[in-house]
Amino acid sequence: MTQYVYLASPIRLPIGSFGQSPLSPEQPNVFNSELDFAHLYFENNYDSQLKQRFSYSPHFSFKHQVAADARDIPLKLQLQGTAEEAKCLSILYAYIEEALQASGVVEYFTSLNGKEDSALSKKRQIRWSDIKDPYDLVIDDLEFWEITLS
Repeated sequence: MTQYVYLASPIRLPIGSFGQSPLSPEQPNVFNSELDFAHLYFENNYDSQLKQRFSYSPHFSFKHQVAADARDIPLKLQLQGTAEEAKCLSILYAYIEEALQASGVVEYFTSLNGKEDSALSKKRQIRWSDIKDPYDLVIDDLEFWEITLS
């Protein structure tokens, strides 16, 4: 199963790919290295066929939600210190910081695909000022944070 990170906000969150560095615009699927390919792709919780929003998890209180495959975002006990890990954590850090500047609050959660409804392992309220480094965003499976700007 795939681990995902989920974010929710009272305002719309950006979607798409963040962090890829392809060889050239003419070759958007060719990369010099694994590091150039490492990225996060955020998709939102809107079903275009049904033309309605759905919730990734009942733990979220905000309707605007995004999910990203967390293959390079480690869980707390799985830190490896790879360049891809550092890059994707930095992307996540910048993404959350931008969302917080726009809305003042973001909910942050991780779980295996299909386990989003499971009981939380931990729930915390965090101030963004307490998060000093992208590695501070490494959490356990089924951990849920409400991050506030102040």
